[in-house]
Amino acid sequence: MHRLAFVALLLASAAPAMAEEPKRSLTIYNSDLALVEEVRDLNLPAGRTKLEFKDVSAAIRPETVALTGGELSIVEQNFDYDLLTPAKLMEKAVGREVQIVRTNPGNGQQVTEKATVLSVNNGVVLKVGDHIEVLRDDGVPTRVIFDKVPENLRARPTLSVTVDAEKAGPRKATLSYLSGGLSWKADYVALFDEKAGKLDLQGWITLTNRSGTDFQDVSAQLVAGDLNLVTNPGIPDWQWRQQQEQRRRAGQATGGAEIGGQASVGDFYLYPLPERTTVANNQTKQVGFLDVSGVPARKAYAYRARSFSSSTEPLSADVVLKFSNSARGGLGAQLPAGVVRVYMRDQAGEAKFVGENRVDHTAQGSDLVVKTGEAFDVTVKPTVVSQARKGGHDVFEMSYLVRNARAEPAVVEITQAGWWGETRLVKESLTGRRVDARTLTWDVTAPAGGETTLTFTVETGW
Repeated sequence: MHRLAFVALLLASAAPAMAEEPKRSLTIYNSDLALVEEVRDLNLPAGRTKLEFKDVSAAIRPETVALTGGELSIVEQNFDYDLLTPAKLMEKAVGREVQIVRTNPGNGQQVTEKATVLSVNNGVVLKVGDHIEVLRDDGVPTRVIFDKVPENLRARPTLSVTVDAEKAGPRKATLSYLSGGLSWKADYVALFDEKAGKLDLQGWITLTNRSGTDFQDVSAQLVAGDLNLVTNPGIPDWQWRQQQEQRRRAGQATGGAEIGGQASVGDFYLYPLPERTTVANNQTKQVGFLDVSGVPARKAYAYRARSFSSSTEPLSADVVLKFSNSARGGLGAQLPAGVVRVYMRDQAGEAKFVGENRVDHTAQGSDLVVKTGEAFDVTVKPTVVSQARKGGHDVFEMSYLVRNARAEPAVVEITQAGWWGETRLVKESLTGRRVDARTLTWDVTAPAGGETTLTFTVETGW
């Protein structure tokens, strides 16, 4: 492919002086959204002045722009995001005259001709003198010279704001706006010692910048919580709702009632980064925010039945990790939503990955249950032993056979949902406990290499 260079003669334009680079801060939300705030020193004449901010985010939401301070009012604002590229220069030159400079590869002699750009559809069509030609693609060095850059093309995304100042002089002003393309997530690394019943937990914040703009030397804080947005930038509404439902179904946690020390705004928790940082465009950055050792934790086996039904085959019990983020439990911190990855040490002392799951935003003082996998050697086989109609009610006799192929006893928490209306427990082989109005749980212990059967009878109010 030939070497094609575009040379533009740029015309400088006067603009109000800005004494120094803006001091920026970012407030980044979970929703692919950030609030950008910039404090700028301006020196303005009285009356109307046009300001150009050439370093705003390319994913700015122009309708959210605010410029405050120093007795200023905004008259008009425009966001120019048609960026300066060779292709755009040619496109804007259609119908205009340019200069074509060709270099003879043999002797280096240059020939300059005037040409009118007729079209740039799938190639550049020129009118040179009294004939039409296509800009050649045969390896001959060629340059196209433009006399200026079109006013609506920008080297960088530019916000143009016309302001009205009551009086002349220097002043500080704050520019703020919402931008897409900036997001964060939390990830957790848990090292679990089953014998000691302890957990070491590290938390990492991952910042991602896809805004099209570098943010140099900024102070940043992260907001944990789900904002209510009229529109959800970047994804369809159905996909947004699906993501929220998946998050609600992920990890389990009780609602905590312990007052934490985390700063907040409204009903959202703030996680400020410890020092100023640079978040470059198309960059992912990780920052640690949590490092706690010796949190009491335990492994458990769990099986949840959502209805009264049978299975022809034994079903694997879930393997779950249980711990608390209460102060008494040793953690004492609100946990922003994220993925918990669990590791355990093998016989050689090496940490091995054993599973992961997602937890939602979790208030301090909550009990967390993180499913890490399914146990192939601890199974549950549910059976409807009998079903009868009695006095307008259905009577179910249920059996849960718990088998344990491990070398040590295993306790399986069997949870039965479906206690609707006037459903009542008639009898049970083990004593259970009520989790809520619609759910009961039994702790069933199966000996090493053995089995135990839980039976109970219920009378439904359906």
